[in-house]
Amino acid sequence: MYNEELNTVLKDIIGAFLSEQGLDFVDLIYRYESGGLVLRVLVDTLEGGISLGECTRLNRQISIMLDEKDIIKTGYTLEVSSPGLDRLLKNQKDFMRCLGKKIRVLLLEAVEGKMEFIGEVKEAKEGSMLLGIDTGVVEIPFVKIMKAKQIF
Repeated sequence: MYNEELNTVLKDIIGAFLSEQGLDFVDLIYRYESGGLVLRVLVDTLEGGISLGECTRLNRQISIMLDEKDIIKTGYTLEVSSPGLDRLLKNQKDFMRCLGKKIRVLLLEAVEGKMEFIGEVKEAKEGSMLLGIDTGVVEIPFVKIMKAKQIF
């Protein structure tokens, strides 16, 4: 059975491995689909952008590592991929990757009387980011962000 404890163990093991490789572990998504358990590992470079060849190599390495550790007691399919251009920005690292780039932010709670901002990421710091907008710069706490994406 797949549970939160296994999720934590997998994130720790995969995260440590990717960190040793100098890569950014974005997320682990698991789902039961018609063919069984599917583990999706989302990976990026620290600068942003990872090749298909790199994902293929990582898929093989992570698969071997997980099989050797025998953590998952059922059959599964492993998929390693980039989070894609349309990825959601969730944390300081994500916003740092977008420094100087235009993003759209939807909020859970108003900041300066607004629930939505479009602007350029000026700074990403612990707990918040600074967004350059037409009228100046606004500080937006991460906890108030419902959804944020880069605009292309």
